[in-house]
Amino acid sequence: MQRLMCKGKIHRATVTEAELDYVGSITIDYKLMKEADIKPYEMVQIANIKNAARWKTYAIPAPEGSKRICLNGPPANLFSPDDIVIILSMGHFTDDEIEYLKPKVVFVDEKNEITSVEEHDLHWPDK
Repeated sequence: MQRLMCKGKIHRATVTEAELDYVGSITIDYKLMKEADIKPYEMVQIANIKNAARWKTYAIPAPEGSKRICLNGPPANLFSPDDIVIILSMGHFTDDEIEYLKPKVVFVDEKNEITSVEEHDLHWPDK
């Protein structure tokens, strides 16, 4: 059996652009992608804090240090500059692989500067 797990997350990024006349995707500063373990063209889910919109698309890298978070194509109707979003990277893992999974959470400020990165061990809560 495989389980769909969160493997990386960019938490509370600020949308810098929304380009309706584009084929599709989300453009993300490459530094943020690397820290969250998101590969170019990997599928991600974006959640808008303001209106609860969610969109799945593939990630393409913006130049490292650009601070860009740009929704391209149809999601430009749901996401606007200055919206706050959560970008999730997920994967299918076997129970054996989950034993070694360490999801990363990349925290950013309002300018998409990394403030901290946390790596989490998976464990059951104490009773």
